[in-house]
Amino acid sequence: MMIGDEIFPVKNTTPNVIDLQHTFQMMSDRGVEFVVMEVSSHALAENRISGIEFDTAIFTNLTQDHLDYHKTMENYRDAKAKLFDIVSRNGSKQNKNAVINLDDDAGAVMLDHALCKKISYGIEKNSDLRAVNVKVEAKGTSFEIESSLLPTPYSLNLHLTGIFNVYNVLAAVGAALAEKISPDVIKSALENFKSVAGRFEKIFADVPFTVIVDYAHTPDGVKNVLETARQIVTNKIITVFGCGGDRDNSKRPIMGRIAAELSDVVIATSDNPRTEDPVKILQQIKVGVDEKIGDKIFETIVDRRQAIFRAVEMAQAGDIILILGKGHENYQILKDKTIHFDDREVALESLKLKA
Repeated sequence: MMIGDEIFPVKNTTPNVIDLQHTFQMMSDRGVEFVVMEVSSHALAENRISGIEFDTAIFTNLTQDHLDYHKTMENYRDAKAKLFDIVSRNGSKQNKNAVINLDDDAGAVMLDHALCKKISYGIEKNSDLRAVNVKVEAKGTSFEIESSLLPTPYSLNLHLTGIFNVYNVLAAVGAALAEKISPDVIKSALENFKSVAGRFEKIFADVPFTVIVDYAHTPDGVKNVLETARQIVTNKIITVFGCGGDRDNSKRPIMGRIAAELSDVVIATSDNPRTEDPVKILQQIKVGVDEKIGDKIFETIVDRRQAIFRAVEMAQAGDIILILGKGHENYQILKDKTIHFDDREVALESLKLKA
């Protein structure tokens, strides 16, 4: 959590209702006028956001995650839809908005729950903000937005790469327009933005291959990152990933299958094992890997540090190493303790030995 330039650690994506209200009071006391927050499905199901009157709510997508908590995708979807019930309620504020991704199948459900002004976005379907002429390259992404809400033509040249970031940018444009921010200001902010820590973040070193750290920890997230890497790689993709313990175990073989299908080399390792046996987690990942790996290289290395060093050791010119699952996190949660662990630091350490 950031207030200005000051960073505060938080335990959950969306804190409990009391801590959240204390946070808002602290922000208000410091003169903060806008808050941008992620509202988790857990928080919606548990009413942690009780008492908040939102101005604008955004729906990005619905992909398999948190089924250990929600049990079914329908329950997960309905929890997310509560956000649009909340933003639609009558209150003291005017000009309520819902910004919704129409390319996601669940977008239609969110539209039904949003009884306020709606701004839709997408690439495949006709929407209020539609990206066209999309060009994704290693150095960045360019596209135009067709919209009656924007001047024509409205083109963007971004440092970010990947189709998933096109969707993220469309969502951000929709939210900014909902808050009456000028299209020129939006364009300038986006084109000057470099990267998000741990989100397709390149680790710079004097080596003839590329290392990317990303937070992808769901089947859809892994697929998006791998498909982006496949568009820009000139040789092999080496993927290092694991799955968190004490979380939805049904996604483990799915993530293994995706990694094996879209990578050239797969190294399965520990993520945050928590109270689970990391070896058993890797065995569940292996079930999916075995379905698609064929004659490609697959290794399991329980120690995440060793796994990253192994990937760097194997890398050749033109390869891309993807280190997935933890992104910006600088810790690892083990059975009996939490230790300092940063994928970016470990990758850089291993790269210095290779350079």
